[in-house]
Amino acid sequence: MIRILLADDQALIRGALAALLELDDDLQVVAQVGRGDEVLAAVESSKPDVALLDIEMPGLSGIDVAQQLSEKFPHVKTVIVTTFGRPGYLRRALDAGASGFVVKETPAEELAATVRTVMAGGRVVDPALAAESLFEGPNPLTDRERDVLRAALTGAKVSEIAAQLVLSEGTVRNHLSSAIGKTGADNRIGAALKARDNGWL
Repeated sequence: MIRILLADDQALIRGALAALLELDDDLQVVAQVGRGDEVLAAVESSKPDVALLDIEMPGLSGIDVAQQLSEKFPHVKTVIVTTFGRPGYLRRALDAGASGFVVKETPAEELAATVRTVMAGGRVVDPALAAESLFEGPNPLTDRERDVLRAALTGAKVSEIAAQLVLSEGTVRNHLSSAIGKTGADNRIGAALKARDNGWL
């Protein structure tokens, strides 16, 4: 029996996934959580073999959770199951230790097969996304550039970004200028949107 933890902030999605997976005799959903920062405690108490993680959740993203699980519970396999099939997310998820990356449109039988494959030590990646990732190239942004672009997404001014990140305004401007150049955008909002849409943030 393969024990599964589901982490998704949409209760309807969690319930549907659980019902579909438990149609298979060898799969058992042992825990469901709606926040990324609830996963570690749920793993400790429910002892899953595989964690199915959404990317965008309150508390912690699925990618951050995958990283934590790979460090603290390396025996637990992680699979990202997301609506957001972006090449940058795929690269970051695999770098964080995820064994699988599939989109929510995946048929139930394929998701069940993915669980079995990663449990057996394999890796499963949505083929269309894998191909797109090859053409997209790696994330060109530094960690600090990603930080300032995340803040820029909210419409914050340079002075507000500087205060939020405890940087000088000149340093923020330098990071924004570099990020704008790397993304080929016209301004900081355009750069932030492009970086978000590519899954780089």
